[in-house]
Amino acid sequence: MWLVFALLSAVFAALTSILAKVGIKGVNSNLATAIRTVVVVIMAWGMVFLTHAQDGISGISKKSWIFLILSGLATGASWLCYYHALQTGEASKVVPIDKLSVVITLVLAFLFLGEQFTIKSLIGCILIAAGTLLMVL
Repeated sequence: MWLVFALLSAVFAALTSILAKVGIKGVNSNLATAIRTVVVVIMAWGMVFLTHAQDGISGISKKSWIFLILSGLATGASWLCYYHALQTGEASKVVPIDKLSVVITLVLAFLFLGEQFTIKSLIGCILIAAGTLLMVL
């Protein structure tokens, strides 16, 4: 089931980029990010209440709170940078560069999470980086 959700995530991420590029025209990128964020917050909390997950708030550990907050800050910084880049650059160049996060994530997962980094992972990272370079040149 994770594969279905991962593919849906990719489809929605692609739609996000195209819809944002059209919607951001003539709008300050920080304002556009704030509007998008409000929509995401409403949608996320809606899902929490729809699935009755709000009961789990009290069970979240201090460590999880810290890392979830740090993750939120990283997301916010990413979105602010992404929208500014999208507003000033071409979507066909901004999006591939943004997706270099795949390569960076694999390296960070190896360094900090102890995940396995295989020859297949290395080749994949090189191909993604090379493909990104090819698309943006």
